[in-house]
Amino acid sequence: MNILIVSHSTIPAILYGGIERIIWWLGKELNKQGHNVTYLVNKGSVCPFGRVIFRDNSVSLESQVPEEIDIVHFHYLITGFNKRPYIVTIHGNSNQAEFPINSVFVSKDHAKRYNAEAYVYNGIDPEEYGLPDFNIKRKYFHFLGKAAWRIKNVKGAINVASAANEKLVVIGGSRLNIKMGFRFTPNLNVSFKGMLGGEKKNAYIRASMGLIFPVKWHEPFGIALIESLYFGCPVFGTPYGSLPEIVTEEMGVLSNSASVLADALKTAGDFDRKKCYQHVCDLFLSDSMANQYIKPYEKVLSGLDLNSGTPVFVQSQKFLDWID
Repeated sequence: MNILIVSHSTIPAILYGGIERIIWWLGKELNKQGHNVTYLVNKGSVCPFGRVIFRDNSVSLESQVPEEIDIVHFHYLITGFNKRPYIVTIHGNSNQAEFPINSVFVSKDHAKRYNAEAYVYNGIDPEEYGLPDFNIKRKYFHFLGKAAWRIKNVKGAINVASAANEKLVVIGGSRLNIKMGFRFTPNLNVSFKGMLGGEKKNAYIRASMGLIFPVKWHEPFGIALIESLYFGCPVFGTPYGSLPEIVTEEMGVLSNSASVLADALKTAGDFDRKKCYQHVCDLFLSDSMANQYIKPYEKVLSGLDLNSGTPVFVQSQKFLDWID
């Protein structure tokens, strides 16, 4: 199959990245399976396993699609594209009124909230993480995400750790933030590591007792969840979006109460870290993601729609309940 992956991103990802890493891992796995992968991405991108075409905003998108392409896989919302069969992965929470019939969401809950059925879980590439160390001494919990986003609720994570008298490492934020309004965290039991990627990020997760993830929105998927579970870290988060699908009772505790999660941190050592790791290996690796995307590719190429009706945005409150 000749597959074109289209994104506004530059690949490979610099530091953390989100969609950049997903499309990289997806293309890499599709290539391993014998498919021909081409990327239509931003200038400056390079890739050893697929052809790269730089996007040119001065000409039509249709004119940039090579003739041999069988299916186009967009990783941003697009309408009015007609040159080839295509699917669109919706990665975030968008209030767009309508979506293409062949939209794919990233969790069952994510699809349901847009009156859709098609979804494919994201998957990580284990080659970029190495093997977890289940015997390493763990002395802190971690938060992983863009801390500047209020919906990620780093303040709630800090309160949970503080109430439990535990240390917290924040990956993805700084002690002083003025980009989203003046925010300063004086708590010295909280260590801020900024935006990290690669082994620097992995090292902090590998030595953590667990992930504190009290998001205040319907998390579409949450790569931070599966990265943490991969290293044997149970998750202590809110029961919103994809979390109940990914975090079973054997993998962590979900509540929208800071006091409940603070009490739950005391049980972090009771979870089977090997089961957390195996859970990711069974369901959330990049080879599984690639295999799952082959199904909608083939369905669309056969002339069928991925969803029974046009996906539509279902209104919900911006910030979900959180009890400090």
